[in-house]
Amino acid sequence: MTGPFPHPHPHQQVFTEHRRLLFSAAYRLLGSAADAEDTVQDAWIKWSAGDRSQVADPKAYLMRIVSNLALERLRSTRHKRETYVGPWLPEPILTGVDASEVVADAESVSMAMLVVLETLSPLERAVFVLKEVFDFSHAEIAEAVERSEAAVRQAAHRAREHVRARRPRFAADRSRQREATERFFAAATGGDVNALMELLAPDVTLWTDGGGKVRQALRPVVGATTVAAWFAATGTVTYQGVGPADMKAELAEINGGPGIVFSGPARVIATVTFDFDADGRITAIHNVANPDKLRAVADGTAHDLGTR
Repeated sequence: MTGPFPHPHPHQQVFTEHRRLLFSAAYRLLGSAADAEDTVQDAWIKWSAGDRSQVADPKAYLMRIVSNLALERLRSTRHKRETYVGPWLPEPILTGVDASEVVADAESVSMAMLVVLETLSPLERAVFVLKEVFDFSHAEIAEAVERSEAAVRQAAHRAREHVRARRPRFAADRSRQREATERFFAAATGGDVNALMELLAPDVTLWTDGGGKVRQALRPVVGATTVAAWFAATGTVTYQGVGPADMKAELAEINGGPGIVFSGPARVIATVTFDFDADGRITAIHNVANPDKLRAVADGTAHDLGTR
């Protein structure tokens, strides 16, 4: 006897099974949780309307749909990013602590990596993510992005060189990163400039993204002294209309690494994430304060961005 709840349609089940992976790919391709969600939704519409009788490998087929949709979206949002006020940073998301155990997965979704991916052409970005992160073959990618295999090989090579030049791999281990973040957190919330100075590399760079919606530095802030002063002030000045007494800061796992979320009584105000050198000193700080980009963090959902 059947109950009041019919079983989900098999094709719905297949989609649900791969949904996490599809979001994981779309987010790396787009650098925006909102756009990634929309892309996964669009993929569902395409999948449920299409003829699936010929689909031998649903996972590959779905990844192909998502890659294609993401590519279209990347091409159409390009102009918006070129006219953006101040530095454009990706939309941060909360990740489970377990996600950071797979170091390669965590690295590929870090703020620093997403910022570098932003400088690739849409095609290079799609090829890089599918090849380097999701381990697709050149032939599979060629089919997904509707290009010749030779064109894909070329794009993959260019993208890899470009990323390697801009994104050196540092070996500071996870526990050192976490410890440095905790010390930074204590020093910033305590307004201790000297303690902050000890944690920062001399040529540390702070990138702040207010998107023209809130007052932020429109250019990168460079040098340990200036950056330390900027963060030491957070415990003593009113920031975006929130006084020091009402400002709450908490440690969180953001984009596969340790970070800090600043909130006021009614909203998330900013996220801060770090880049480290091999000695565990902070070389770059990404501070996202554009309210439009804090929805995914405010929503409180931790995402599993694994690639398998």
